[in-house]
Amino acid sequence: MTSRLAWAAPMAAVALLCVGSGYNRPPRPQDGPPPPPPSGVGIDQRLGERVPLDLPFKDEAGHQLTLGDCTAGKPTVLVLAYYRCPMLCTQVLNGLLKAMRAMPESAGGEFSVVVVSIDPREKPPLAAVKKASHVQEYGRPGADAGWHFLTGDPLAIATLADAVGFRYQYDRESEQYAHASGLVVLAPDGTVSRYLLGVRFEPRDLRFALTEASGGKVGTPAEQVLLLCYRYDPSTGRYTFTILRVVKWASGAAVAGIAGLVGLLIWKGRKRSPLPPPAEG
Repeated sequence: MTSRLAWAAPMAAVALLCVGSGYNRPPRPQDGPPPPPPSGVGIDQRLGERVPLDLPFKDEAGHQLTLGDCTAGKPTVLVLAYYRCPMLCTQVLNGLLKAMRAMPESAGGEFSVVVVSIDPREKPPLAAVKKASHVQEYGRPGADAGWHFLTGDPLAIATLADAVGFRYQYDRESEQYAHASGLVVLAPDGTVSRYLLGVRFEPRDLRFALTEASGGKVGTPAEQVLLLCYRYDPSTGRYTFTILRVVKWASGAAVAGIAGLVGLLIWKGRKRSPLPPPAEG
């Protein structure tokens, strides 16, 4: 654990000592439920559309890279937030962290996690502080390489937000962003696969979303069978159990079984009673 996070402690210390005031200072959290978002703020689910993976960003160390470098050809959990957000973004990241800790699969192993700041004034030192805190609390091997906290210029941020339907507004009076809450799950090629809405995420829903995004490469065979009994509801961003699917699959299995049994009986009957030879002229 110490070796994995050797870079994180000095990075966080330098960031906290050097950035001073302004947009590189960690936010002061606020208590209470988040206020409802204003009109014009929300998430338009663009399922099946592809995110441009060549968008340029900077990682928490200030290195230039692309979104595709971070997804690394794996199913990816994408979070649009900003690091000085005093309430909603922290709740989303904490909800994601809690769900990830309850999963056997790990960030950096079976999937990637990418957090992109929607505030172009935020810089890598603040992203480094945010990453050090979450990676340390996650406590999984390889998480520092599989969980990215990015910053970027206004064009790259706006292009990514538009690609996934993430609508937000800046309030000059409070100097904060109004935005909706949720996660976007991308397929390895950048296709938008699923949305999980809200600030609390069930580990089952996250695993189902990653399983579908990966084409069955994430999750156990039992979960892939179990997924047949659940239906993704875009309006809630959750998976719900549906008895109709169970009846459908059970009926299909029963019909296939009966057809197989009838075919077997016919085959055995023909084998035991061969047809008589044709009569001679």
